[in-house]
Order: sequence, then C-alpha cells, then structure tokens
Amino acid sequence: MFYLNMNAVLAMLGMVIVLALTRKWRGNKRLLLLAFNLSFLVVFSSKLFFFYLGYTALNYLAFRFLSVVTRARLAWFIGLIALNIGLVSSLRLFDMKIFTGTWYDAALVIGLIYNVLKVIDALYFAYFFKQDAKAHVLDYFNYILFLPTFTSGPILKFRDFMADAKQPYQVDAAQAEVNIKRIILGLFKRVVLVTWASTLFDYVSEGELQTHESLFLMIVFYAWIYFDFSGYSDIAVGFGRLMGYNVPENFKKPFSSPTLTQYWRNWHATLGDWFRDHIFIFFSRQTPTKWTAAGLSVLIMVLIGLWHGFSWLYLLWGIYHGLFIALENLLGRTTVNKRKVSKTHFYARCALTQLIVTLAIIVYSPNEEAVLRIYRGLLNLPW
Repeated sequence: MFYLNMNAVLAMLGMVIVLALTRKWRGNKRLLLLAFNLSFLVVFSSKLFFFYLGYTALNYLAFRFLSVVTRARLAWFIGLIALNIGLVSSLRLFDMKIFTGTWYDAALVIGLIYNVLKVIDALYFAYFFKQDAKAHVLDYFNYILFLPTFTSGPILKFRDFMADAKQPYQVDAAQAEVNIKRIILGLFKRVVLVTWASTLFDYVSEGELQTHESLFLMIVFYAWIYFDFSGYSDIAVGFGRLMGYNVPENFKKPFSSPTLTQYWRNWHATLGDWFRDHIFIFFSRQTPTKWTAAGLSVLIMVLIGLWHGFSWLYLLWGIYHGLFIALENLLGRTTVNKRKVSKTHFYARCALTQLIVTLAIIVYSPNEEAVLRIYRGLLNLPW
C-alpha cells in the first residue's frame, strides 16, 4: 500500500539515512524508529494512528499479563487470541459492506490482517515462556508498527525481532548496496512488470473466453500476483534490513517446488510458516500421525483461505489446496529429494505442482464475477 507512494518511499529512505548518521547512539533503533513509525501513521491517517496506538498498547498489556498470570492461563490465552481474531473478523464484515460505520477505514483491515498474526505470535511467546517472556514497551510497539512490513508482510517473528532490537545499528556499505538493489528490483516488479501483466490480463479478458484463453489468463494472473507480491516483499526486506532488522524471506524459489507441501514453504513462506507453527504447536505437541498431519493440513489451508477473505471462493480454495497436501501426507510424498531422483522426475513433479496452483490462482482476484467467467471459459461452458 505504501510503496506505490513515492513520498512514502522517500520518507523511509530518509529514515535509513538518519539511522546511519546516528549509528553511534545505541538507542537509535528504538527511539528514532518508533518516532518515525508513529509520525508516518499520523500523517497518513489520524484514524489509523489512534487505532493502532490503542490497539498496540492494549495488546502489550495483554502480553505482560499473560506472561505472569498463574491461574486459568490457558483460558486467558485462548480468550486474548479470540478477542484479536474477533476484531479482525468484525472489520472484515465492514469491508464486505455487511456492516457500515463512519469510523471505518479500509486501511485498518489492510494492516490488521497481518499485524494480528504478530500479536498472536507474541501471545504464544508469553504463554509458553511465562515470566521469561520479556519485551521492552518500545520494542513491542516497533514490532507491531514496523513500517516496512506493516501492510503485506513478510510476517515478523516476535522472538527474532526482539533479538534484533537488542543489537546496535550495524548496516555497512556492502549490506546497504545489496538492499538498495533489492528495493530497486522490487519497484521494477511492482511498477513495470505488474503494469504489463495487468494490462495484458485486462485486454484478453475482454473477449470471449474458451479453454485456451482462460488457461492463458490464469497464467498471466499468476505472473501478476507473483510480481506484485514478491516485488512488495523485496522492498520490505530491503528497507527492513536497511533499518537494522533481519526481515525474513517471503519467496524461496517457489516455481522449483516439486510438491504442494514444499510450495507453501516457499511461496509467501512466512504466512505458511506462521500457520504451521501455531496450529501444529496448539493441536499436536508430539510428532503427528499421517492422518493427523493430513487433517491439520486441510485445516491450515482453509484458515489461510479465510484469512485472505471471507468468501465461498476462498473457502473452496483452502479445501482444494488442503486436500492435495493431505494426500501428499497420506502417501508420504510431502518432499522430493532432487539428488535421489532423475531430473525428468523432479521437473515433472514441479510442473504438476505449478499446474495445481495455476488452476486455483485466479481466486485471488477481487472480482468474483470475473473469476467465475474464467472458470466457465476453462470448462467451455455456455452459461
């Protein structure tokens, strides 16, 4: 959301320069970064600023409370998570026009669907580590409000961010060069390649759709989504690391994934990791059986689908992916070792995985009517 606004890009670049110039001040990453995050939000939207000020403060108190409470800890843990999920779900209903309100701002949902995952990760940390779960209030606020990852990730892990916060600002010239190039690459993807893919998609979709046109549109839309999201991630990783925090990779060569299980460890990797870590930790403390793993795979993919949006298309998308991953678990085919199979076998599995993904990727489109039209064309249906 922010990275298509040149003023926002220049503001973050300015913050990087300020951090570099004040590197001898050990507290620059805490105080200056927090001041920047809050200042940016208040300029962007005062409504967003006051909402996040209250939301972050309340969740910090919840984090501290959960780390010290001794009675009914599990109930408090589940209750605090439920409150956060209830909030983001309620805002989703406003976003869907089921509820209306003059105070509502779509930007709240854009940020909250990612930030609620960070809040829950912090609550997990407090619940499992109890009194050892400590975080300075400034670091917690920076964790939630960290601007490079505010609207679309990558999703930061609480423990890793707190460890980075304790380190002084140490970005050198070589790191600066690498990350500036990363930001330029991300901007090229988002401005040039996304424009190209979206224009081609719109042009082809205007005509009558038969099987080959619909399949072509799915492939073009896949490229569109990849350039858009991986471009955003490149910019977020670049700026995050220039600000002294090791933002994790979100795309790890997803097109060379020989199974759907591995694909979801490589495509939007931090989201898949978040759901696996938190669902498996909560429902399966020991090594799960194949059937348990299969069931949890379906649950995780359904939750990821609903996380993207409350619609029957996203629900079906989650079931579709979940069933394939469940089948891989049941057949013991969740991974393929490239060194132990022939190149033909490996790349055939990669192609099959991409076909499975491509046939469902169009669901990401916000235009439900266009999605159904493309599927009708794919199946060559007259209605």
